[in-house]
Amino acid sequence: MRITLVSDAWMPQVNGVVRTLSTVTDIATARGHLVQTITPDRFLSVPMPSYPEIRLALTTRRRVATTIAAFDPDAVHIATEGPLGWLARSWCVARGVPFTTSFHTRFPDYVAARTGLPPAPFWRLLERFHRSAQHILVATPRLAAELAAHGLTRTRPWTRGVDLKLFTPDRPAHPAFAGLAGPIALHVGRVAVEKNIEAFLQADWPGSKIVVGDGPALADLRARFPAVHFLGALHGEALASAYAGADVLVFPSRTDTFGLVIIEALACGTPVAGYPVPGPLDILGPDGCGPDGGGALVGAVDDDLAAAMQRALTARRRDCADYGAQFSWDRSCDQFLAALAEVDQPLADLAA
Repeated sequence: MRITLVSDAWMPQVNGVVRTLSTVTDIATARGHLVQTITPDRFLSVPMPSYPEIRLALTTRRRVATTIAAFDPDAVHIATEGPLGWLARSWCVARGVPFTTSFHTRFPDYVAARTGLPPAPFWRLLERFHRSAQHILVATPRLAAELAAHGLTRTRPWTRGVDLKLFTPDRPAHPAFAGLAGPIALHVGRVAVEKNIEAFLQADWPGSKIVVGDGPALADLRARFPAVHFLGALHGEALASAYAGADVLVFPSRTDTFGLVIIEALACGTPVAGYPVPGPLDILGPDGCGPDGGGALVGAVDDDLAAAMQRALTARRRDCADYGAQFSWDRSCDQFLAALAEVDQPLADLAA
């Protein structure tokens, strides 16, 4: 299959969206599919305000259209609702070319957290963007239900995976953890207001706290919480060793659609604590024993984050690693390719 993938999120950005898209693209290519990527690195771009690592492409619909048409794809997947996504969508709708989308980020909630503006107008914009898609790929059933409440019902599951060669329970701890008082609580992710990291930093905890990541809130949090160890962004083996050295990963976000760091930590044998919201609930379940219950304890969710952190400590690392190993990138790629291959409804039948 010849696939055009359009995304405003792409390398060198480091986040769950980019890891998902790049990993699935690599697997699809290895299976013999031809994948064209239309991403900001192909164009002049400017940094997004307050998100400088995110580059906004400066280009035209005509150039995007010419690029897609020259490739003559069998399937078009538009992964993000940024400038490139809107340009590609516009061309597809005008030409009657079927396309799929995926919903990765609750931008309305992010904007609300940063500006205080109501999220409703931004949700209406996203509803318009996705309404013409043949399929909207989502990571969890809860996210599918949330989109259905916004009138977006053509969702398809698209799970996430873990690189089990990198994220393993037998990896030694990161050197920065040496000599720290235990237990060690870790947060991994972008250091920004919408990630709700302050809730983690304020939670009662008898041991050490570590934050891995970079972002606009880093300087402020570092100044306000001098006892916390801020390691900056880590990648590859260094990131895996941070997961492996922690006693619990804390995921305080209330707005993420999944939380790739949750399953990476679990694969390293580290239990996870979070709030009872989509993402942690979909992975850990309400009782910390998986979404269907009945499994071994792998973490905890609670409106009292400190209580969730303490309960997560009682999970066995072997159980966490076994559970994390169930998340397969090959399965994720299977779902992605199946959704693209099963596009059969005429675009004219969908609301533009």
